[in-house]
Amino acid sequence: MMSSTEEDFELELRSLPGVLNVGIKHRDNGDVEGVTLVVFGQDPGAVRVIAMQIVSLYYPDAAVLVENVNNVPLSTGGDVPRITLVRADFNQDDGACEVHLSNNGRVGVGRASSGSLIGGAEATLAALRDLGYDIPFYLVEVVNVATVRGWPVIVTLRSHSNDGDRFGIAQSEGDLVAAAKATLDALNRFLSTLKGLE
Repeated sequence: MMSSTEEDFELELRSLPGVLNVGIKHRDNGDVEGVTLVVFGQDPGAVRVIAMQIVSLYYPDAAVLVENVNNVPLSTGGDVPRITLVRADFNQDDGACEVHLSNNGRVGVGRASSGSLIGGAEATLAALRDLGYDIPFYLVEVVNVATVRGWPVIVTLRSHSNDGDRFGIAQSEGDLVAAAKATLDALNRFLSTLKGLE
């Protein structure tokens, strides 16, 4: 559970210009180890300077990382074949999503009934599990940056073992595809450290 001090700290960081999301990583003893800010439309270097000043007042030893929504690095995964989005369908009648992923010739299918935005992320996680991956993260938030079509979607996943949040960012014509791609963006970095499944 987040303390009132940590809530104030996170609120102060979220109020910085251009900050879309804030992730906080904790040590085993509960202390804040690092902070990740996702920014849009601002100079990440300038935001980092201000964020470091705020962080130093609350948690002097915490690291600060700023990721620009326009320039988030995508992992190449070394020898592990990258998981790719094959198809994503949304049924407007019942709000159900279906996501098909491919990895090394295998296809995983996931379904969710939470609408196109949240459902896209949930169905992607289900498709990864269908491929046989053990995903030690749960969905915290799915945010469409603006109401204009084609703007980025940000997915935040949190570790079951308190290893910190993972962020994924993607842009597409529709919420479903953007949410699915953003989920993959967050998890491909994690999955690239695993051995490919046979």
